[in-house]
Amino acid sequence: MRKAVSSGSFDPVTNGHIDLFERAANQFDELIIVVSVNSKKTPLFSLEERVELLKRATAHISNLTVEPFTGLLVDYAKNNGASAIIRGLRSSTDYDYEHNIAAMNKTIVPDVDTLFLMTKPEYSYVSSTIVKEAASYGGDVSSLVPAAVADALNRVYAKE
Repeated sequence: MRKAVSSGSFDPVTNGHIDLFERAANQFDELIIVVSVNSKKTPLFSLEERVELLKRATAHISNLTVEPFTGLLVDYAKNNGASAIIRGLRSSTDYDYEHNIAAMNKTIVPDVDTLFLMTKPEYSYVSSTIVKEAASYGGDVSSLVPAAVADALNRVYAKE
């Protein structure tokens, strides 16, 4: 069985992420999305909320599971029998950053490969940060995120 993992903070998950997961799930028998805690960021949504939003947004992908995770992704991949880590790239800036992580991961666990998927052009400018910024000023981000995420963003920013 071919198994892959992908990770991120997904604060919030965007349609670009969902597109990446759909395409990766077509290449593997099982795809595990791990929602991580990034100590360098202060999340808008709790880890539990991010996991739940991601589960709702990916319910249509039958071979995909979502779970929270802290630690080294490459160790998670090895311990869960995954042969690949999937990473999305929007630009050469993403590549420069991701290349170094992939090289380190290959040093730590040589049996796990990192596969890069280029984002579709219509999502190349979309990031969780940009989505939150626009939503915080009342911008309509419903075309950039799954419906459950748009609703959650509206609830959060309506309280402020």
